[in-house]
Amino acid sequence: MAYVDGFLLAVPARKLAAYRRMAVKAGKVWKDHGALEYRECVGDHLVQKGAGAFQKRARAKKGEVVIFSWVVYKSRAHRDKILPKVMQDKRLTSMDPKDVPFDMKRMSYGGFKVLVDM
Repeated sequence: MAYVDGFLLAVPARKLAAYRRMAVKAGKVWKDHGALEYRECVGDHLVQKGAGAFQKRARAKKGEVVIFSWVVYKSRAHRDKILPKVMQDKRLTSMDPKDVPFDMKRMSYGGFKVLVDM
């Protein structure tokens, strides 16, 4: 069964282009190491009556947009093989942490077992 790493974060709207450039680079790294799918999505319709707001969950401040992203793997074992390679890839490790266009301390992430796959 597939396995998914999920991410929720806030990016200053003025830095969205820089975030996109970083995400494209990261996506190539993940895919080069064997990830099946890599998606980065920008919040567009987030206010739903009777549901928790993504802005609140992402701790988005005024002028920030919400990013919801995920990486899909064949299995947890597949993910556990890929992730160390991704984290050691020079295309990512060469990035200066000061140039990351969002507050990494406010990012939420985790690994998920797929419950339904249709």
